[in-house]
Amino acid sequence: KHKEMDENKVLESSEVLLSRTGYTILAIIMGAFSVGGIILNVLVIVVTVRHRQLRQPLSYALVNLAVCDLGCAVFGGLPTTVTSAMGYFSLGRVGCVLEAFAVSFFGIASLCTVAVISVERYIVVCYPMGAVLFQTRHAVGGVVLSWVWSFVWSTPPLFGWGTFELEGVQTSCAPNWYSRDIGDMSYMIMFFVLCFAVPFSIIMVSYSRLLWTLRQVTKLQVSETGSTNRVEVQVARMIVVMVLAFLVTWLPYASMAVAVIMDSSLYVDPVIATIPVYFAKSSTVYNPIIYIFMNRQFRGYTVAAVLCGWNPWSSEPQTSENETTVTSVSKTPQKIVPEKSLE
Repeated sequence: KHKEMDENKVLESSEVLLSRTGYTILAIIMGAFSVGGIILNVLVIVVTVRHRQLRQPLSYALVNLAVCDLGCAVFGGLPTTVTSAMGYFSLGRVGCVLEAFAVSFFGIASLCTVAVISVERYIVVCYPMGAVLFQTRHAVGGVVLSWVWSFVWSTPPLFGWGTFELEGVQTSCAPNWYSRDIGDMSYMIMFFVLCFAVPFSIIMVSYSRLLWTLRQVTKLQVSETGSTNRVEVQVARMIVVMVLAFLVTWLPYASMAVAVIMDSSLYVDPVIATIPVYFAKSSTVYNPIIYIFMNRQFRGYTVAAVLCGWNPWSSEPQTSENETTVTSVSKTPQKIVPEKSLE
């Protein structure tokens, strides 16, 4: 059963955890992430809707990622900014449950969408001429699955399996990974395995395979021409940035939660426990930059929209549909398949 929260006690304990200056700094940081995430993700959605040229199969996943991040920024980032500025969680028990559910719901959908994007890029690069092609119906199916999966695993605490409680310096709420109750522990273990470990494994396998394919292409080009293709290097760099951003934003939070669940004697200082929370919520800013604004075609439309039609990169060469093209290795080692769009 959920225990009613005494706001006076929360305020009193919060004052001990962190100074007023500390709460103000946290509010400024979270406010910057939230406002930046809202602006960037709204821009992504608007530009994609306005320009038909951007409505490729992958765009469904990219726009869905923007919607997820926008939800996290609005329903998670902004409330945390307000409560941090006040120095305690002022939204009551209902507010705690709603915030935690919203962040969990949009957060899981975001992670699943990143996994869908990684699978799309794996298929496009590694099987450019194969029978399996990533089409609009696959993108829509991946988007629907991400929301269904997120809903299924975000709602159990609302019905008694697991709970939502305050975390860190007591200005935000999340699934209760501190609890030793068997219900809370079993839920958190399932939550971690199915909502973090599975998407993470898909992302790592897909991008590892993709990088291996690009490496084979580079080796063939070096043996035949004595030089490497600059596009392959750029693609590899982008993939590394994507994976690192995923690790930086989500792995610390997931690792800390699992460590506390597995070791009941482990104590994590509330201030230290707050740092991974902020890293995770900062993904609302990183995702649109990495996954979308590094696309030359999308960047061209976005910059032109923001600068009232002027695009300083208008002289850059454009591909027919999307920015990045790669050469993929066919089944025969000596043969190179024609270029195929990565995005």
